Amino acid sequence: MDFSFSTITHNLPYLLAAARWTLIISFAGMLVGLGLGILVCAARLSRHRWLSSFAALYVSFFRGVPLLVQLLAFFYILPYAGIDLPATVAAFLSIGMCSAAYNAEILRGSLQAIPAGQKEAADALGIAPFALWRRILVPQALRIGLPSHVNELILLVKVSSLASVVGIGELTRVAQNITGQTYRPLEIYLAAACVYFVINAILAYAGRMAERRLNVGGA
Repeated sequence: MDFSFSTITHNLPYLLAAARWTLIISFAGMLVGLGLGILVCAARLSRHRWLSSFAALYVSFFRGVPLLVQLLAFFYILPYAGIDLPATVAAFLSIGMCSAAYNAEILRGSLQAIPAGQKEAADALGIAPFALWRRILVPQALRIGLPSHVNELILLVKVSSLASVVGIGELTRVAQNITGQTYRPLEIYLAAACVYFVINAILAYAGRMAERRLNVGGA
């Protein structure tokens, strides 16, 4: 069977349109993951042992259970508890909660790189713990951990393909549908792979530019 470039050019617009959902799922998951990750990180570093233990269990669970299982649990098991989530919401939450475990560990490592004297100075000035985290610690931790957060976003772009199992028309799902219609898996999956590659190349480049602008790792 000859390679068909016309199959790619004809179906590429459909793949690009589906990539919109890939980006939406990825960025929504990252936003949920960062917001929840900050809370999990704060709990992990809490002086309250029960809170720290709960955060450690959260991280271990969501890093230890495959994301596909988590997504299927959100979509199929929660309705038994009376919680019927749309497929998109299930994807956002499952990917976001899983990402939160990784972001929490990234933030924890970044916080440990901040000189302890800053927290001591804040305590001496009477700055409230919430203000300390919001205005001093979290902004610095996000800056220090920027390369790792960009890597996490790139990973989310790739794992967003799992959302296809609950019927979301993202890039992988649409590629599967087109393959079933055209019987040209080589061309279609190669085109989809190229779209994924371009998306992640752009994200990696944007991350490097942000690192240079913020002088991450510099003096």
